[in-house]
Amino acid sequence: MTPSEERSQWLSKKPNYQLSKILKTVAWIVTVLVLILVGLMRQPDLRIPLPEGVSLNFLPATHAMINSLVAAVLIMALFAVKLGKIGLHKKLILGAMGLSTIFLLGYVVYHFTNIETLFGDINHDGDLNIDELKAVGTMRPVYMVLLISHIMAAAISLPLILLTFIAAWTNRFNDHRSMARWVFPIWLYVAVTGPICYLMLRPYY
Repeated sequence: MTPSEERSQWLSKKPNYQLSKILKTVAWIVTVLVLILVGLMRQPDLRIPLPEGVSLNFLPATHAMINSLVAAVLIMALFAVKLGKIGLHKKLILGAMGLSTIFLLGYVVYHFTNIETLFGDINHDGDLNIDELKAVGTMRPVYMVLLISHIMAAAISLPLILLTFIAAWTNRFNDHRSMARWVFPIWLYVAVTGPICYLMLRPYY
């Protein structure tokens, strides 16, 4: 089947508005639950102690690797759809969503079981003193701007990614295309800035 025939086959499918409505509701419920969970994991009194000898210190590097893979898969998905390979595009997007889900689960587990690492915390005591702030200088504001934009983009992109996916899954292709034009860059920004934040924070783990 040629790319044009494949595209025509997909576009010929009738929209399923009833299923779309149900899935939209599920998407918003999932979004609210995830945001609540992310908010709770940063509460020190809710931290879960790990058994003696167990360490999850490998997770930040793993998260960075997963985000890098997500970025690569998203770029491949973009090229696939531009070439009319809709089936491949769908598989790649499913792969990116699967990787993002694995990242989210690992991220929540890590932050529920470990003290948050602060940029510039040279002595690893969980606090920043004047000498440490002077040592990092202007790099800390740069890091914080990048981190905050990453977190905000991640929070915004979560429901938008789900809604864009639902539009395609329920054959609302016009809606999918119009949403994907601006949801895709946000998702890609999150995937790219995640590893950058990790590399900047790495000396302080």
